Amino acid sequence: MTPSASPRTEPEPARRCPIALVTGSSRGLGRGIALELAAAGFSVAVHYAGNEEAARETLRLCADAAERFRPDRAPEPRFEAFRADLSDPAARAALARDVFSAFGTLDALVNNAGMAPRIRADILDASEESFDELIATNVRGPYFLTRDVARLWLAGPRDTPLPGGRKVVFVTSISAVTASVNRGDYCMSKAALSMAAKLWAARLAPEGIPVYEVRPGIMLTDMTSGVKEKYDALLAQGLVPQGRWGTPEDTGKAVRALLEGAFPFSAGGIFDVDGGFHVSRL
Repeated sequence: MTPSASPRTEPEPARRCPIALVTGSSRGLGRGIALELAAAGFSVAVHYAGNEEAARETLRLCADAAERFRPDRAPEPRFEAFRADLSDPAARAALARDVFSAFGTLDALVNNAGMAPRIRADILDASEESFDELIATNVRGPYFLTRDVARLWLAGPRDTPLPGGRKVVFVTSISAVTASVNRGDYCMSKAALSMAAKLWAARLAPEGIPVYEVRPGIMLTDMTSGVKEKYDALLAQGLVPQGRWGTPEDTGKAVRALLEGAFPFSAGGIFDVDGGFHVSRL
């Protein structure tokens, strides 16, 4: 009797890490997001505008985080840095193409990059030049980068290891809804960015791409280092119900939860990361 042949088994397709582009991730909130994603097994495209040394430090920290938390036999993530001025249309379009070319695809876009006014000034005195600079960087950059990435997504294969499909996150600010008359240009830019998140959520949800807004509060970063004493006093007076500064890690955990599919039916949702600042109180 001839023994029956063993059934052939097809090899499992190679797994890969989900890939996220995090803009403005050389420092601050963006670095916190990048590190949290690295710890979760993501490959990360680290974007920076000019501080290459800080971007290289983020790459090193991402590699360390990935090594500490990577399970056995999990695919090894990659981390690469990309420089681009997001207010420049050509540089912005090149960033999208370069990330897709380097990694072969992209699974998530986190629009985090932004800037504060160079000079905090009363709105009676603030310049139109400052207003234009903040709108170009904080609004036009992420708005059209999302368009560039979405076009590439819709023109190619749609497979992704992310639960619930590819995703976009806009990182805005409590300044989207909180008036600060000594930095009106910043508030205007964040209010516009919040609307950009809604617009892209409405456009991309039918394509299977949920878009979310994460709205950080008073965050301890180099952007707020110059006003730390002021906000230390306000926190002591109860400005934030949870009684502390927010951290880049707080923002990173929120973005990670969204990208990992924790909110599959919340396209366009606003996720406050502000210690309860948004709660109206008497």
